[in-house]
Amino acid sequence: MYTTSAEDAIPVHSLDAESLESWKDSAGQAARRWVENSGFDAAAGSHALIPDEQGRLAQVLAGRSTTGRLWALAHLPAVLPPGNYRLATEADDDERQLLALGWALGHYRFDRYKTMDRPAARLVVEPGHKERLEALTGSMLWVRDLVNTPAMDMGPAELAAEAQRLAKQHNARFRVFEGDELAREFPAIQAVGQAADRGPRLIRLQWGRDDAPALALVGKGVVFDTGGLNIKPGSGMVLMKKDMGGAAHVLGLARTIMTLGLDVNLRVYIPAVENAISGNAYRPSDIVKTRKGLSVEIGNTDAEGRVVLADALALASEEGAERIINFATLTGAARVALGEDLPPLYARDTGAARQIQDLGFELEDPLWHMPLFEPYREQIQPPIADLSNTGSTPFAGSVTAALFLDSFVDDGIDWYHLDIYAWNLADRPGRPAGGEAQGLRSIWAWLESVYG
Repeated sequence: MYTTSAEDAIPVHSLDAESLESWKDSAGQAARRWVENSGFDAAAGSHALIPDEQGRLAQVLAGRSTTGRLWALAHLPAVLPPGNYRLATEADDDERQLLALGWALGHYRFDRYKTMDRPAARLVVEPGHKERLEALTGSMLWVRDLVNTPAMDMGPAELAAEAQRLAKQHNARFRVFEGDELAREFPAIQAVGQAADRGPRLIRLQWGRDDAPALALVGKGVVFDTGGLNIKPGSGMVLMKKDMGGAAHVLGLARTIMTLGLDVNLRVYIPAVENAISGNAYRPSDIVKTRKGLSVEIGNTDAEGRVVLADALALASEEGAERIINFATLTGAARVALGEDLPPLYARDTGAARQIQDLGFELEDPLWHMPLFEPYREQIQPPIADLSNTGSTPFAGSVTAALFLDSFVDDGIDWYHLDIYAWNLADRPGRPAGGEAQGLRSIWAWLESVYG
């Protein structure tokens, strides 16, 4: 995807309609006529291949929109012949890195189950940018692979194996809680996962200096969600292999943190379960114990993600995290409010949340700050238990879910919750239909600004 060798690299011009006219003014007569006769108008996602006098590829023109930089080159890898290419358009370092990232994401193919040709076009990048770009793209592509893998091959044990492989690569400490120990120490995780043949577990990874700032990442790892006894319809269940998208994101973010050496004491917690149906499935109206000691009345077994996260957040708090960030494919309400591409961000620190939101839009990895609106907390406080896993009204479901999670994070901890979708519904350049990393780059860039 990347190379640092500019030798024989073919120039690529990223152009909109206005800059296309400027390019024509400076181009030779033959090249100008070639472009005009081809009908190339610099529309986003279009391209033109310009030959030299011997018929060899000499230049590439890539159409782009007047807004956005990330995806301007993402359509090229699939249409260019093998070889090295260099950006010939003037751009600062930040823009070059965004363009290079989009280029790399345009190479993605999920070919575990189907043979596909992979693009062989490489983009020239600065040596000082290559490590960072490879870390980010590698993490994002891994997130996509994990989310795209069907549940038959990505159960709780397989998810734990992926985390263990990551831990070995970076000399991190690794542990899995399962069986009787899980049932005793993490009763909420056990309750949700007990109906499945593949047993639930809590995955834990730790890396970094013991006396570095303690950062915890918590990811929802529901490898498949039938909805439990409140079973989903077929249309609602078909994408539920992606319900472990939060786990995939924290693994991808942890990979970036460890690869680029952020100076933190990193802890990763993943409650890995399958929300299945059998004779011992947990039921609506059951009251579930949690590690923190709070009782939870089950209003709907399809609101299982917040239940398993409760125990993981409690452990992260107990173990001294100064800052906790959790990713979860938590609510359909978030999609109703903001759609597939704009995940909500909840935080106790409003100022920091606004900084992350601004950074996300700058990086074209958007998040939208949403409120932890305290008056709605009463909607998750039932008469016979400390909390309910569903609100008392059909409104503000993403907010009440966030307030539920907030109840399991100790006071004084800087806590952030991303209610992600982790999926592209349709093909777009660099963003094929299927698993997607959302908010990962924004959170990484913010963490780097805080700890770097």
